[in-house]
Formats: sequence, structure tokens, C-alpha cells
Amino acid sequence: METILSPTMQEATNVFISNLLASEAFIRYHQSQTLLDHDSKAQALLNQLSQAQTDLRKKQAESSLSKDEIDSLRALQTQARENDVIQGYADAQQDVIKFLREINEEINQLLGIDFASFTKHSGCC
Repeated sequence: METILSPTMQEATNVFISNLLASEAFIRYHQSQTLLDHDSKAQALLNQLSQAQTDLRKKQAESSLSKDEIDSLRALQTQARENDVIQGYADAQQDVIKFLREINEEINQLLGIDFASFTKHSGCC
């Protein structure tokens, strides 16, 4: 079902989106994402970590997981936490999530309803 917005509502929506994207939280997030995307060391570390997690889950399901493999994964996790670019991205991501929750709460209070519940899909499809 397609909903058509009135021109006034469409304009208000566009202004809202522009303001969100121009907010400090979103600007910082996009900057940190760009830094992450262009940092080959951080990308390699994230790829290693992702592969190690996949391998660990597979071995865990097969009951063939060793302590050394767990220690190796933990070492990669520590390296990722200590990487300034990765940590900056994670912090910026959390800031955006917090900001959006605050915006959602403001909208809820203004409308007197749980605004976000309207974006959830029904369980049938």
C-alpha cells in the first residue's frame, strides 16, 4: 500500500531528514565511516575478526573448538578495541543510535503515541 504525502508533509519530511543529516552526530558518524572505509589496516583487522568469528561458530557447532582458537579470537577482539579508527567508528555509531532514540522520544511526546511502532511490519508477511 502506497501512501501519498501532502506537499506540506513532504516538505516537512525533507527538512527533518536534512536536519538529521546535518546534525553533529550524523556528521561525525559519516566522517568516521569514511575513515574506516579508507583504513586498510582497520579493514584487514575487521575482516580477520569476522572470519575468526565465523570459523569459531562453525567449530563450536562441530564441538571441535580449542582454547587456542578462543584465545586467538580474543586477541583479535582486543586489537579491534584498541584500534583508534575502529573505536571511533563504534563510538560514532553509538552516538547516532542514542541521538535517534532521543529524536524518537521527542516525536513520541509531541504526538502522544509510540511513533516508532508504526514503522514495524506486521508478523504475517
